[in-house]
Amino acid sequence: MRPRGLLMIEHRLIEKMLVLAADELKLIKKQHRVDTLAVDTFVDFIRTYADRTHHGKEEDILFQALGTKDLSDRDRAMMNDLVKEHITARSMVGRMVDGKDRYMDGEAAGLVTVVENLSSLIDFYPGHIKKEDNIFFPASEHYFSDTELDALQRDFWEFDRKMIHEKYNKLYTELREKYR
Repeated sequence: MRPRGLLMIEHRLIEKMLVLAADELKLIKKQHRVDTLAVDTFVDFIRTYADRTHHGKEEDILFQALGTKDLSDRDRAMMNDLVKEHITARSMVGRMVDGKDRYMDGEAAGLVTVVENLSSLIDFYPGHIKKEDNIFFPASEHYFSDTELDALQRDFWEFDRKMIHEKYNKLYTELREKYR
């Protein structure tokens, strides 16, 4: 398997979770209430899996490696656009969390913020994924030798291996600060 294969497998799970997020969005709109646990679950998935794990491999490994290559202007521009899109997705998630928190504090406008940003995320990811799967990933492989692609794949696996430890060490640190 090439490095893009792992990234594309991750895309399939993100797409499946977006279907569930769309189902939750319909419920929010129908019931005029936010299931805060469901929102927290989707936020955790997006932040941990889609952003930190998936985008992390892209930005911290693939894009860093591509940064050492003589990319075409088109490929460099697309890579920069993808990074900007990741930042945009992070911002949407942050606004959704803010809306959920405001909703929990009794602000009716918080529901609107959750709906707007969850809807934006659901609309955002399919185009982003399509751009990566169909255009950028295939183009990016041409810049690497087979040996380099194998090394990227190993780096991806190592990145994943460390992720669970990073997540729960961070959780421990946050909880420790809470109880001190």
